[in-house]
Amino acid sequence: MTIGYLGLGSNVGDRRAHLQAAVDALPARGVRVLASSSTYDTDPVGEVLDQPDFVNACLRVETELGPDALLDACKAVEHELGRASGGPRHGPRPIDVDVLLLGDIQYATERLTLPHEQVLARRFVLIPLLELDFALTTPSGARLADALAVLPVDEDVRHAGPPLMASSTG
Repeated sequence: MTIGYLGLGSNVGDRRAHLQAAVDALPARGVRVLASSSTYDTDPVGEVLDQPDFVNACLRVETELGPDALLDACKAVEHELGRASGGPRHGPRPIDVDVLLLGDIQYATERLTLPHEQVLARRFVLIPLLELDFALTTPSGARLADALAVLPVDEDVRHAGPPLMASSTG
């Protein structure tokens, strides 16, 4: 079993309910949710800024899945919860499930890069990850807390609510 971290996001419909539905769906795909961060309201970032705010959270998970199989599981959960393929990059979506870190694996294909290429550059990822484990590092040894400390405060990340409920199954 490998410990990993997933990022969740939603900015369409009942945002928190979408995140909770993803937590509930992951165990059936071979991903045991060990812990959730609090949820955070965040400004949109990336290519589409004129859209509703997101709610984001991060999960600590345990899985036997390798990088590609874990990505497939995350994409299956997104599809199951109503996310259509295609659409504008960084556009509005009911659910986003990103693989951020998977043990000490460094991995790069056309489909997936581990650690996630934005893990050290996005406040809405770092803040909930550090809530789960303040000492967290990338496989190369970069401390996430150090990355957050040097980021400009140009994305607003506001505490929105308590952690999501981890399912007792899986």
